[in-house]
Amino acid sequence: MRAGTRDDPETDLDTRADIAVRGVRMDAPVRRSKGAGPSDDGHLVVDGANAALPLNDQSPYSVRDGRIFRGPLDLGLSVAPVARPRFYDLSTKDGVPYRKIALLHGKDVLASTVVQTCIRYGEDQRCRFCTIEESLRAGATVAAKTPAQLAEVAEAAVRLDGVRQLVLTTGTTSGPDRGARHLVRCVRAVLAAVPGLPIQVQIEPPGELGVLTDLKEAGATAIGIHVESLDDDVRRRWMPGKSTVPMAEYEAAWDEAVRVFGRNHVSTYLLIGLGEDPDELVAGAARLIERGVYPFVVPMRPMLGTLARRDGAVAPSTSLVRDVTGRVAALLRAAGMTGADQGAGCAACGACSVLSAAGG
Repeated sequence: MRAGTRDDPETDLDTRADIAVRGVRMDAPVRRSKGAGPSDDGHLVVDGANAALPLNDQSPYSVRDGRIFRGPLDLGLSVAPVARPRFYDLSTKDGVPYRKIALLHGKDVLASTVVQTCIRYGEDQRCRFCTIEESLRAGATVAAKTPAQLAEVAEAAVRLDGVRQLVLTTGTTSGPDRGARHLVRCVRAVLAAVPGLPIQVQIEPPGELGVLTDLKEAGATAIGIHVESLDDDVRRRWMPGKSTVPMAEYEAAWDEAVRVFGRNHVSTYLLIGLGEDPDELVAGAARLIERGVYPFVVPMRPMLGTLARRDGAVAPSTSLVRDVTGRVAALLRAAGMTGADQGAGCAACGACSVLSAAGG
């Protein structure tokens, strides 16, 4: 039996949202279990597009013969795990395994947290969905990646595994640039080794807005300045450290980033499932779109090792994910903004969200 979901966009979005929350029963050789951000997933290709989905033995969705089924029903979606990349078998000139420097995300995105520590990681400051320092404690990465190491790994990943874009994020540092100046050096080094590789950088709003121009002039294609929620009560509850950065600083940084990088080359995460009123979340996304900022709405799925998981937080309901995603996607379409047009980064990859499936 086959559902043929692509013939019915509304049913297709319902299905995609449900799979994004409940995951699939399968194995995936490329997965992410710890680190910065809200996703703990296996990396798959669904109908040719990147998808980061929970690997869940209790999911009602299974994979047979390269297709997704719910019970006996073929949902009309092809699926394949992302293959383990060849660059994972190599080490840098100074003896560090490449996979401790950068990881494959999806089928063609290289990503690295260039500084794996964060000044906000104390329990009273930590973002409750983040495990940036847990992968460091587990020995899966190194505390700080040098520009030379990143350039070496990026060149190999492009040459051996067809990587098409790079995401560079960082834990927040104590300086007024909040880590951005190290990213400038990393971008320059990577592009010297791999000219033309699209790169997104991700930072908190820097105290020195001039560094945004430095990032652009170094060659960054796009920038993510991630707020996760626009509701100050939600921010204080879920991100006690980051919530001390006033919304006015985010707004100033977004506006300057749009001036420097251009409309729809700036993005921010908005997490579904933190308790924010969905109508207010969508209204906030509309205001971001008016600014030229892409609101990357993503279901919060608490990773092992997070304070959220420890305290019993669960993923949002399928209906909430579908509702918010569908409405934000409609706003993006009306504004002529797509994630793919970002050129590089989370919105360009799209794997952690359902937005691309909804036309955003």
